[in-house]
Amino acid sequence: MHCATCTGTVKEALESLKGVEDARVNLATEKAAFIYDPAVLSMGEVENAVKESGYEVVRDEITLTIGDMHCATCALTIEESLKEVPGVSNARVNFALGKATVDYDASLADEAVLKKAVEDVGYRVLEVQGVMSEQMARQEELREGFRAFAVAAAFSIPIVIISMSYDFLLMDSLDVQIRNWLLLVLATPVQFYAGLRYYRGTYWALRNRRANMDTLVVLGTTAAWAYSLIVTLLPEAVASTDVYFDTSSVIITLVLAGKYLELRSRGRASDAIVKLMNLQPPQALLVKDGQEVLVEVDEVVEGDVVLVKPGERIPVDGEVVSGQSAVDESLVTGESIPREKAPGSSVTGGTVNIGGVLRVRATRVGRNTTLAQIVKLVEDAQSTKAPIERLADSVAAVFVPIVMAIASATFLFWYFIGSGLWDVGDALTFSLTTTVAVLVIACPCALGLATPTAIVVGTGTGARMGILIKNAPALETAHRLTTVIFDKTGTLTRGEPKVVRLELGSAHDDKELLLAAGSAEKGSEHVLSKAVISAAESAGLILDSPETSKTVAGEGISSVVRGKEVSVGNRRLLQRLGIQLRGLEGTMESMENEGMTVMACVSNGQVLGLIGVADTLKPEAKEAIVGLRDLDLKVAMLTGDNERTARAIANQAGIEEFRAQVLPADKAGAVKAFQEKGEVVAMVGDGINDAPALAQADIGIALGTGTDIALESGNIVLMGEDLRGVVTAIKLSKRTFAKIRQNLFWALFYNTASIPIAAGVLFPLTNWLLSPMIAAGAMAFSSVSVVTNASLLRRFKP
Repeated sequence: MHCATCTGTVKEALESLKGVEDARVNLATEKAAFIYDPAVLSMGEVENAVKESGYEVVRDEITLTIGDMHCATCALTIEESLKEVPGVSNARVNFALGKATVDYDASLADEAVLKKAVEDVGYRVLEVQGVMSEQMARQEELREGFRAFAVAAAFSIPIVIISMSYDFLLMDSLDVQIRNWLLLVLATPVQFYAGLRYYRGTYWALRNRRANMDTLVVLGTTAAWAYSLIVTLLPEAVASTDVYFDTSSVIITLVLAGKYLELRSRGRASDAIVKLMNLQPPQALLVKDGQEVLVEVDEVVEGDVVLVKPGERIPVDGEVVSGQSAVDESLVTGESIPREKAPGSSVTGGTVNIGGVLRVRATRVGRNTTLAQIVKLVEDAQSTKAPIERLADSVAAVFVPIVMAIASATFLFWYFIGSGLWDVGDALTFSLTTTVAVLVIACPCALGLATPTAIVVGTGTGARMGILIKNAPALETAHRLTTVIFDKTGTLTRGEPKVVRLELGSAHDDKELLLAAGSAEKGSEHVLSKAVISAAESAGLILDSPETSKTVAGEGISSVVRGKEVSVGNRRLLQRLGIQLRGLEGTMESMENEGMTVMACVSNGQVLGLIGVADTLKPEAKEAIVGLRDLDLKVAMLTGDNERTARAIANQAGIEEFRAQVLPADKAGAVKAFQEKGEVVAMVGDGINDAPALAQADIGIALGTGTDIALESGNIVLMGEDLRGVVTAIKLSKRTFAKIRQNLFWALFYNTASIPIAAGVLFPLTNWLLSPMIAAGAMAFSSVSVVTNASLLRRFKP
């Protein structure tokens, strides 16, 4: 907001909403206060109203680490609870990472309120500070899981041995009773100690009027244990003396084993963030008052000078003040060739000094370092949801109630109908067996892990290669791309144009031409201006400072130098000034056909000469274009150059389609023109003068070396300058999305096929019934297999 009109606009937008009263907007504090009825209006609707009026709502964001989540339903329960907190505009819970990311208004909610919302639905918020603390919390959760499994296994193994022994040996009724009591004693700790977490989860789920994976496990195992208890206590009340303590115990043991393996696999899936954080050394050698002092890296402040010895990691972002060395930036940018550093060079925290000793003045520390920003981007990306995940969420929301309904129908069918049509033995035993099998074989976990695990591994793998995928929707969109558009200057080319040819007009010699053009351009930051100034200075000329200068976008510059008007620019500038090239027209065309950007220098209505500037293609440009074509993608180029120059550059790069004379402000419109033809477009640029085009594209790919501009621009950021990274990014996105589809297919196919088999659909044809114990093993395997399949992305190679 900039003025009173702004506050009035926002006030009107708020008061137009039904349920809002007494809206007050303060320009000085940039805050709006109002009374509203939450039963009529949500904060999300309020935020949308402000956005539609042309302003943004600035919100706080917090990430909570959650414990005790067992399935996708748990994540949905927490998400809904957080969204109900006044002041929360959005909440995203990632089951694979065990994290909740919440956008909220700090004037209405705080961390304590958000934690309580999580705890009120039966889950823990783990107290973590930093990635190492979080690792320790996750390790403790893993140890708890293993302890529960170990207890269950210690009791289940003798239970299975005793059960099998009595099945093979003929025992009298007394021996059977002793066996049943012994099994009861052994099975009860498994059921109510090792399985306590599932009872606790079921309790909270029922309190929240939900059912989850815990509910299925509890229903299935409790039914088997309770039936066996009745047989043990009242053997005369049932037709059979068979008990199913082995079934209930083995099911819990296998489910715990599956959960333990799943937790381990999920931990490995998020290793990328830990490895990124570990790039920053914990300590730095601070140079203070001529003394070298070893301090914690958190104690370094901007302006401090640190000493970095060969083989050490640079602790902070900074500028070299003394020393020369080569620095390995591969773990940050993905580029393997070390970069030479000298006084004045910028260095990035986390990179390795592999040459001489460097003294570095800190320019960015703590959360402001490039490495910290990269970690934050990856964490944010991993917390987002791909649109395809809505399918999984929709199914997960109704999955458990449907399974419970199927289990009930299974019991009723076999007890009242099936037992009369086929020889099933004892109807109650058979019906109970099929019901338990249905309950324990169903696996909502696989469904909930299918998408987020692949996203976590995919984004982490990308970060390791210097590719930052900033959100999950970008992954999904990338696999549908049909066209990739490159900006020319600084993207396809090196971005270091140089004067390669001079053609004289009325100027007497090259020096007169360069002196006039260089003086007119002096002070300009345009890359072409810098090329002209550099050429003039290299010729030993002392440039005059212009008295006045005016830059016209897409044309050039007009200045007054020593009382004379001097203009340097392209054909558009000449046309506006009414200047004719006459004998130089053919020369200009010839230079443009060679791929030069040609500028005319005009003084007092006379063309002093032509200046040809060329920017060479990056050496890997052609290989990158071929790689994109191999992916069946169309490739196009945008440039501000004229038609001839653009065609020459496009031919060198192997690009067939291009748009010439596109002003920076028109690049977004050029991208939109491709989209209107039905193309799904990726725009590749440096994020400096093509940010609107990157935003307009379906996928914006920003090419840079870790600059703030590059990090802020686009959906995908390449930390290095190698154009082959564009191909790698698209390949990785396609591979990640393929893993998501594989996982979703497996999860849906597994549940669709296994539940009917567990319900006994094959029994009339084969006289075979699925054991509940095998069903539990299959359920445990299904979630582990999904995580393992996603983890294969760590082996991705371009």
